[in-house]
Amino acid sequence: MKKCLLIVGLIILAAHASSWGQGCAVCTKVAAGMDSKSAKGLNGGIIYLALLPLIIMGTLGYVWWKHNKNEVSLKQH
Repeated sequence: MKKCLLIVGLIILAAHASSWGQGCAVCTKVAAGMDSKSAKGLNGGIIYLALLPLIIMGTLGYVWWKHNKNEVSLKQH
């Protein structure tokens, strides 16, 4: 399992940085044509849409960490 995570991590780190920001070009062009209030609204909407996946990933990561922590402590005793 650790080897698989290491391989996935290396692939993610090796990915070219310009491929990570592909979607932002559209938002930048749209925001450039807006007034300040509308651009702030667009930014708020992007953050709102990003919160749910981040909360889900954070919760899953916490549960996984807590589960592994309990398994390690049980194996030591």
